[in-house]
Formats: sequence, C-alpha cells, structure tokens
Amino acid sequence: MTVVPPPVPASAVARDTASGRRLYAVRTEDWFGRQPTSTSRLPDPKPLVENLACSVLEVLAGARDLEQIARWMSEGVYKHLLKRVVLAARGRAARKQPVARPAFRLAATRVTSPADGVVEAVVIVHGKARTRAVAIRLEGLDSRWRATAISVL
Repeated sequence: MTVVPPPVPASAVARDTASGRRLYAVRTEDWFGRQPTSTSRLPDPKPLVENLACSVLEVLAGARDLEQIARWMSEGVYKHLLKRVVLAARGRAARKQPVARPAFRLAATRVTSPADGVVEAVVIVHGKARTRAVAIRLEGLDSRWRATAISVL
C-alpha cells in the first residue's frame, strides 16, 4: 500500500531538515479558511435569492428572527442587518406600532453572474404601501451559497 502525500499549496515554503526530510510551512488560510466554490458545483441560486429577499423583509418588519437566516450570510452582512433590525424595532416602539407580517408578492427577479462562483441578483417586491428592491450578492464558499452583500431599497 502506497501512501500519497496531500497536495502542497503554491504558497508553501519548503525547508530541508538535517535528517533529509522536507518540511512545508503553509498559511492556515490555505487549508482552513473559506474555500471558494465554482458555480457549476452549486445549486440554482434563484430560489435562495427569492427566499432570502422575502426573509430579510420579514426580519426588518419584526415578524422573523434574524438568527433564522444567519447561516446564509457573511458576518458583515449579519452585523449590518442587526443594526437595521434594532433601528426598525425602535421606530415601531416609538410609533406604538405592533409587529405584523408584511404582505407582499414577488414581482421580478434578475440574476446575473459577473464571475465564476459569484451571483448578483435583484428581487422586486410589491407591498401594500410601496414597492421595494432587494439587491443580493452571493458567493460560493465551502460548497454552498453565502450572501456577502444585501441592500434593501
């Protein structure tokens, strides 16, 4: 039985030891950091984009907990949405407005792919009072889609 050593990243630095063995120093990000995933290895992003847009609007309305959708977004997006949730809750409290599930319907979804493993989408949502656009950027990381930017207009 032959043991095959694992592949060595291009960023590895080799060093020979006194015993003739070769040691490699690699950055931990090469092995343990977020690994980009090709679009061909990921599922169709349109259902995720539409569900994420609806969920974000429900979170901002106070009808859904942000933790329910946290696994589909990066840490920066989570922190940004958390700030908006707090501000929206303060506004509702100041107006003495109860939390209600927003009534809306999806009008249109546009999905484009500017690079392999990256998807940018806009979802137009019609509500009772106004029409909103939710822009989402998904990146393929660790064999799944993850939102790296979300903007609600």
